[in-house]
Amino acid sequence: MSTFIGKYEVKVDVKGRIFIPSAYRKILGIDDRQQIIMRKDAENECIVFYPESVWNQKVENLKSKLDEWNSSDQLLLMQFVADAEWLDIDAQGRVLISKKHLQAIGVENAEVLFVGMIDRFALWSKSRYEQMQLPAENFASLLKEKMSK
Repeated sequence: MSTFIGKYEVKVDVKGRIFIPSAYRKILGIDDRQQIIMRKDAENECIVFYPESVWNQKVENLKSKLDEWNSSDQLLLMQFVADAEWLDIDAQGRVLISKKHLQAIGVENAEVLFVGMIDRFALWSKSRYEQMQLPAENFASLLKEKMSK
C-alpha cells in the first residue's frame, strides 16, 4: 500500500473548491477517486480526509472499544460519525469545502496545506500549520523518545 506523505501548498478558490494534490489522488484506490470522507480533527485545527477503507477501519476500531449499552459510549460514537461527511471529488480532482469548515480550521486567505498522515491526509491553514510545528530540537528529542520504545 502506498502512503500519503509530504505536504503540498494549494489555493482555495472563491467557491471553496480545492484541488487534492495529484500525488494523493494517485494513491487513492479506484473506489476512492470519486468520494472521500472528511472530518474535522478532534484536537487540531485541521480537516482529515479518509479513504473509505481507512475510515471503516477507524470506526470499527472505535466501536470495538465501546460498550453499545453505555450511553456515554454511544454518544461518543454518534458524535464521531455525525461530524464526518462524504465529499465528492470532481473530474478535475477538486473537493468543495464549506466556508464553515474553512473558518473552523482558521483559513483566512486562500493558502492551505495538504499534509500526509500515512493512511490519510489533512488540510490545514498554512499559517496555523506553521505555528503548530515543533522546534527542531523538540521534534528530534520527541521522535527519538517515541522511536526507542
